[in-house]
Amino acid sequence: MDRTEDKRWSDGFRPYVEKAPLAALALGISSGFPYAMIGATLTTRLAASGIDKKTVTAFSLAFLVYNLKFLWAWVVDGVRLPVIGRLGQRVSWLIVTAALVVAAVVNLALVDPAASIAATATAAILVGAAGSTFDIVIDAFRIETLEPRQLGVGSGMSQYGWRIGSAGAGALALVVAERAGWSTAYLACAIFALPAVLAGLALGEPQRRRPPIERRGLAEGFRAISGPFVQFFSREGAFVVLAFILIFKVGDTLANLTLRLLFDDLGFTGDEIAFYDVGIGFFAYLVGIFIGGILYARMGMKRSVLLSLVLMGVSNLSFAALAAAGHSNFGMAAAIGFENAASGFGGVVVIAYFSALCDLRFTAAQFALISAAASIVGRIVTGTTAGALIEAIGYVDFYLLTTVLALPGVVLFWWMSRSGMIDRSIGSAGVEGEGDARAGDSV
Repeated sequence: MDRTEDKRWSDGFRPYVEKAPLAALALGISSGFPYAMIGATLTTRLAASGIDKKTVTAFSLAFLVYNLKFLWAWVVDGVRLPVIGRLGQRVSWLIVTAALVVAAVVNLALVDPAASIAATATAAILVGAAGSTFDIVIDAFRIETLEPRQLGVGSGMSQYGWRIGSAGAGALALVVAERAGWSTAYLACAIFALPAVLAGLALGEPQRRRPPIERRGLAEGFRAISGPFVQFFSREGAFVVLAFILIFKVGDTLANLTLRLLFDDLGFTGDEIAFYDVGIGFFAYLVGIFIGGILYARMGMKRSVLLSLVLMGVSNLSFAALAAAGHSNFGMAAAIGFENAASGFGGVVVIAYFSALCDLRFTAAQFALISAAASIVGRIVTGTTAGALIEAIGYVDFYLLTTVLALPGVVLFWWMSRSGMIDRSIGSAGVEGEGDARAGDSV
């Protein structure tokens, strides 16, 4: 290997130790843990309390709060907090929303699903509301901190962090719950809110952040709310881009939000789930993120996103195979490994693409819209029909169906790339600063 090649590989690794990507790692850790508290961890808690499948899957509707966050994201962009606002718009909101998440998780820790399913549902929704607002701030801080050349690396580091936060909180909750009960488990997980706050205090306000414009009067207030959406939908092909965002993840969401039900019905113990789903899955996800960062740099945004969409769709077949095989530790390890590697790869390149779509004047509101739209259809279908579908057609056919549901997103993205629509819809976050997210060949 000559010096030129050595230099090329060293240049590829150097961005991972820059301040902005490292901050993205810390932000991701805090972003991931509220999701775990009302996701797989709550599913396991409800199943252990003897709650039926239809009710358990209905709890995925708590995630719908995340899909509504675009409705109040403009507040994070434009409302300056009193007193603490002196620390900066993003930093002050990081601190306040982190405190809200901790309070909501403590509340969920103190309810008993067996005693009151309604109180548990309310507590889960409150965690979703606090966590989604926390996400608005975290995403805006990350995008405004990263340069266009860092979007791929920063998305990868954010995904590393998200997986550490969600898997770490999930594993900690399972282990503590086995020994000290679910209330103590949830209380212990609240510490995961801290990394984002520390990152914000260490870096301060993002350099690419644009100060909020003061709005006075009803007309100006309405423009503050509508401006981010008007700007986004005025772009060429905006509605086609939104259609892709809405449908590309339907199959993947359906599959992932029902996995714990599959594991429980196949007779896997809590320790087995912690080792295979959390342990091996975590390692595979890290490998997928690493591969995603490399392929994003080598293949460009468009080709890497298309490849990730194909792999994420195919990965659902592995759970159909596991369901057909029954209780198999090897089968669970293989299915979890493949799915998490594909999801890690997809998380890097798809989030980089979504980040590049934002206009820096409306970062919080536009990314909230994009990220909320990305899973709303899948979550509605999961919460309303997934449990009934599993009972009607069984796990094997259910996971085959989720694979078929991934095809429309693959085809639509291929057409968008071939027609040049992707390049024409990229926002200022993808082009202002060092680098250009549009660089690279079309598929």
